Amino acid sequence: MTASTYSITGRSPSATACIRLALCAVLFAISVTSKGKAGADELPDTQRSTDPRPNIVLIVADDMGYADLKCFGGQRIQTPVMDRLAREGRKFTDFYVTQAVCSASRASLMTGCYANRISLAGALNHTSQEGIHPNEELLPELLKEQGYSTAILGKWHLGTRPDFHPQKHGFDQFWGIPYSNDNSRFHPVLKDLPPLPLYDGEQVAELDPDQAQFTPRITERAIQFIMENRRQPFFLYVPHIMPHVPLFGTRFRGQSLRGLYGDVIMELDWSLGEILKALKSAGVSNNTLVIFMSDNGPFLSYGDHAGSAGDLREGKLTTFEGGIRVPCIMRWPGHIPSGTVCSEPACSIDLLPTLVHLAEGRLPERKIDGRDIRDLMTDQPGAQSPHEALYFYAGGELQAIRSGKWKLHFEHDYLTVEGVPGRDGKPANSENLRPDSIEQSGIRGIASRHGYGVRHMPQSLYDLSADRSESVNVADQHPDVVARLTALAETIRSELGDDLVGRSGSEVRPAGRAD
Repeated sequence: MTASTYSITGRSPSATACIRLALCAVLFAISVTSKGKAGADELPDTQRSTDPRPNIVLIVADDMGYADLKCFGGQRIQTPVMDRLAREGRKFTDFYVTQAVCSASRASLMTGCYANRISLAGALNHTSQEGIHPNEELLPELLKEQGYSTAILGKWHLGTRPDFHPQKHGFDQFWGIPYSNDNSRFHPVLKDLPPLPLYDGEQVAELDPDQAQFTPRITERAIQFIMENRRQPFFLYVPHIMPHVPLFGTRFRGQSLRGLYGDVIMELDWSLGEILKALKSAGVSNNTLVIFMSDNGPFLSYGDHAGSAGDLREGKLTTFEGGIRVPCIMRWPGHIPSGTVCSEPACSIDLLPTLVHLAEGRLPERKIDGRDIRDLMTDQPGAQSPHEALYFYAGGELQAIRSGKWKLHFEHDYLTVEGVPGRDGKPANSENLRPDSIEQSGIRGIASRHGYGVRHMPQSLYDLSADRSESVNVADQHPDVVARLTALAETIRSELGDDLVGRSGSEVRPAGRAD
């Protein structure tokens, strides 16, 4: 795709994005000035002072590592805005996603269900016939019932066919891509993939867009949405396309000690800052709940183009802590106490019931797995995790369970980086890969394309309060804990099934089908 796709009067894509953002800033300044009595930085509160319902801004990075943020232990990437968000809000150190892969993680986030309950495990691609079922009630649908304006800006990844489109599932606006950005001519291993479509609404607006402009353009759209909807409650969902490989970014190129990956994280940090400025300029900052998180852990095979899980074991595609434990920060002035930390286990499935309750809405008619975590968010005395256990699947396999400080891994195969991690956007062992087709989405198909090897995990018990690196198996010392967690697992197996033991679940609902 040539630069002319984005350019105006011959300017470069980067210059065009800067001009667009500058125009947004001018509009803000005009609006502030026109209010007369308002201060120079902020419009007066445009929402009803008696309305307790917050605006909601949910920002999700793609494949960001737990330790990429300085406030979560990172050292080599500057993330001043994310760190400030943690100082002004609450940091969740034990926050999880249900599966460490894109579509499954997003399915859980939008429905409040384990991905296996709604048959959307794994990651969809351009050949997939499945998507989110039309009978599932998604978070934006439930918020729209309460008068919220809704938008998604970034990556959808819950189906590519028309019936699965985000604007048929509660979103008023969609600007972004239907699946991961490597599902394109930039795939590091596969060839002859179709052009990456960029949607504006329900129509494909561009093919193979300049990926270096994704973060600035998403930011621009987010600012515009906030300004246009500042006088009514809104839900802004920003599932960023970065830092999923292939990496693209321009604003901070060469400024990070972590190379291009760090530059891209710095641009995401900048984007968060621009969104926070927009909330303040629009006069809605104090009545907006901002949540920042990642969809899963880092894509470790890509080495210098991957994030860091710190001292957590493994990363994306695994049920080890590095794959399923993600950074999460929440800020809501006057409601979430600033500078606080929550170490109770919570999960992305908890966001739907929590946010719907804050919006004074109703829960879905169908069964969900999430629980209201308002007490954890607001640091109520004695607040504890509402879950007796959290369950972690990889595909159809129930591989691990966490209850309190204990985590039990059942015997299973898992992916680990094969050899030296890759460099410059290539996976480990790239010169020797014999990649399977993109339709082969099982563990060995993924390994063949992304530089992973398959290893075997025996049944193992870990005390995460003392060993979050999952390095010391204490199963022999605590047979009672192993027995209790195994019994808990039987309950979820009966509902959602488990390919490891050949069980089908009685409460599994079908995914949508294009036919």
